[in-house]
Amino acid sequence: MRTLPPVLLASASPRRVELFRQVVPFFEVIPSHVPESNDASLGIQHLCEVNAERKAYSVALLYPGSLVVGADTLVWLEGEPLTKPVDDLEARSLLLRLSGQVHQVVTGVCLIHQASGWIQLFSETTQVRFRSYDHRVIDDYLSKVYTLDKAGGYAIQEHGDLLVESVEGSVSNVIGLPVERLKRVLEFWDQSCQEG
Repeated sequence: MRTLPPVLLASASPRRVELFRQVVPFFEVIPSHVPESNDASLGIQHLCEVNAERKAYSVALLYPGSLVVGADTLVWLEGEPLTKPVDDLEARSLLLRLSGQVHQVVTGVCLIHQASGWIQLFSETTQVRFRSYDHRVIDDYLSKVYTLDKAGGYAIQEHGDLLVESVEGSVSNVIGLPVERLKRVLEFWDQSCQEG
């Protein structure tokens, strides 16, 4: 990807930064501080895309010559977004709701190059099936994983085997960034620049 302009990631999430490094080796982190919407009436894909676009656009306005990437990940269960728990009690409640259920994890991604007007917006959905478990498993999980910064109160990459029965789709998407899809979008940037 030699034709990429300076790349900025509009997220300070350590997990997302680590995943993004698999796609773009050199970039700068410029966190976006725009408020996220939790309006379930938008539908999960549109909601994640709206949040990703808000994040990317707020940074792109300040750095028009850079390629800015924003992302937003949500856990969706029975028509409702499950956000980050505010305390251990809420984390416990979320994990209890997810027990034995199939839920969706959606990440919206927005790439903006303000100077050229180039923008790409997409979302990726992964189906995750949780095991049926009891309070003892939840206690064990919460003793091992800090959950308050994680949508749905869990992280598949941290002792996920205690909770997860199966995954259909991109695992990196569940962690916070659909790496495979993002690589394809950036290859399209390369091709469009070379053709131009």
